[in-house]
Amino acid sequence: MVSIQEMKTATVSLSPPLPSTHLIKGVSIPETILSTTGARPIPLIGMGTAAYPFSPETTKPAILHAIELGYRHFDTASLYRSEEPLGAAITESLQLGFIKSRSELFITSKLWCNDCHPHRVLPALKKSLRTLQLEYLDLYLIHFPISLKPEGSLFPLHGEELLPLDLKPVWEAMEECQKLGLVKAIGVSNFSCKLIEELFSIANIPPAVNQVEMHPVWQQKELREYCGKKGIHVTAYSPIGGQGGEGSRNMVMECDVLKQIAKAHGKTVAQVSLRWVYEQGVSLVVKSFNKERIKENLQIFDWELSDDELYQIGLIPQSKKITPNLMLLGEVPKSLDYDFA
Repeated sequence: MVSIQEMKTATVSLSPPLPSTHLIKGVSIPETILSTTGARPIPLIGMGTAAYPFSPETTKPAILHAIELGYRHFDTASLYRSEEPLGAAITESLQLGFIKSRSELFITSKLWCNDCHPHRVLPALKKSLRTLQLEYLDLYLIHFPISLKPEGSLFPLHGEELLPLDLKPVWEAMEECQKLGLVKAIGVSNFSCKLIEELFSIANIPPAVNQVEMHPVWQQKELREYCGKKGIHVTAYSPIGGQGGEGSRNMVMECDVLKQIAKAHGKTVAQVSLRWVYEQGVSLVVKSFNKERIKENLQIFDWELSDDELYQIGLIPQSKKITPNLMLLGEVPKSLDYDFA
């Protein structure tokens, strides 16, 4: 994967192609084409909709405001419970004229672990489409590289309910969803290099995207390089550190290096983190339901980090936010090969 910084100093051939830009309300939002798919280009900044606890009274207005501002990529999942307000916001934005057609949007949703069984994939997708009031998704991802007992608890994960992911038949069911035209592209989330290698050995349609935690405190360099070689686009979730358990620290927002860079540019730490992620040549989805921060998160395209600032960020000690311990109650069965990027 070629970073934005490398693009400044060299003429290169990119896979995926160089980002184009989509001008909306004065904000030039770069996009890039997903290889081997019929999906519309993916905007390189999108809005995440995962909120814990779930707040339906704030979710829909925030999404509607984001569409009005110019966001065009919205990331949801059956687990988040945000598909319904997202669908309602899309319908209302069409009525209000914020967009002229659904095709202006790039909508991502995800298959949750209890539906990671071959016979449950298509019904789960159809349920998401009904909830979203959409005829198709632009991108559908396997949310995590594990399965749950279908009748088990959704979240947090209970160790005794975890099952190995039977990847081949589940991926074949994902491929069928794309062949039926219900999704334009399919991909994965939280998949390690090892799991992607396994997936490539059995896939007829390769994954277009791997969505993973990524920010200056968890930079995923090895995984990004591997995905780039495989032609897989990387999307960063939690690009400003994300939510953790009660009382957990956000190491991104507390980082002195990022604070110093933010002060030098007259930006927020969040904007510096988002700009760094963007300069690595990946897309990102960032969640905020605060109107001012939704706007601020778009203000990362008219400035850049210096070589020295990029070097300093590269020296930040690494710490992963989203870990199995954060998600699990009980212990992972010893028989389960749990590989989580």
